[in-house]
Amino acid sequence: MASEEECPPCEVGAPAWMVTYGDMVTLLLCLFVMLFTTGKATPQEIQIILSAFSNSLGFFTGGQTLSKGRMEEMGMNLESLPSQTQGRSLSRAKKQARSVFVPEIKAKKVRVTEDERGLVVSLVGVDYFAPGSALPTAELEKVLVKASGLIRSIGKFTRIEGHTSKDEDQYLGGTGHAAQGERAYEHSWDLAGARSNNVAVFLIGQGVAPEWLQTVSYGSWRPLVDVGDTGTPEAAAHNRRIDIVIMTHKDTSRDTDESGRGLPDSRLPGSENLIPDT
Repeated sequence: MASEEECPPCEVGAPAWMVTYGDMVTLLLCLFVMLFTTGKATPQEIQIILSAFSNSLGFFTGGQTLSKGRMEEMGMNLESLPSQTQGRSLSRAKKQARSVFVPEIKAKKVRVTEDERGLVVSLVGVDYFAPGSALPTAELEKVLVKASGLIRSIGKFTRIEGHTSKDEDQYLGGTGHAAQGERAYEHSWDLAGARSNNVAVFLIGQGVAPEWLQTVSYGSWRPLVDVGDTGTPEAAAHNRRIDIVIMTHKDTSRDTDESGRGLPDSRLPGSENLIPDT
């Protein structure tokens, strides 16, 4: 009678190949979940998802947490957003602005910078505004013609920020240029606001769409130079300025649930919320 062969010892635990296989199944599951999720996502949410994977190869070492919401609602978080697409757009806009204002930048009459809001073109020339005045000079109008072309070519929402310098307080409160046909300005907020409004009106006259623009007044409370350095006309002009902020992350087209989508035909009280038929 043949002897029974002994059964080989059973292996303890799963074989080694199961580890790799399990990882693959997990990744496939994540892929299908992402495909299902993005099928119902908005274009803004798709852009946020893609920004996390942009320029990434091989294994991921982790990243930053992204918040859901429109780009303009992220505030300072936009500065740390790992979005290569927005970075490339801002870089192109900055190069374009530097090429447009080459002579003014060399003369230190225009500063081109960038921050979390987008591209900032600061008009800081000493000849752009007379002290205490909100009327653009001929020199400023030449620069604004270039700025209008830049805004139209980029096609993004733009904010015009008006500023004054501390030494202009002597022209406020009923004095200053009122005798020359310009109205008197009550305070620095009034003067800075008039400057931003006048610049916006000029840009509109150059073909910039009114719905692309917003005006803001900061008075004398956001100077570029220290108060102790405002004794020279050049230093004061840096504070007596206009900042044109081109929000490269904020498109000019508006959704149906956002303000500015349409204007009412009537200006009667109570008609402000009406949207004309399209």
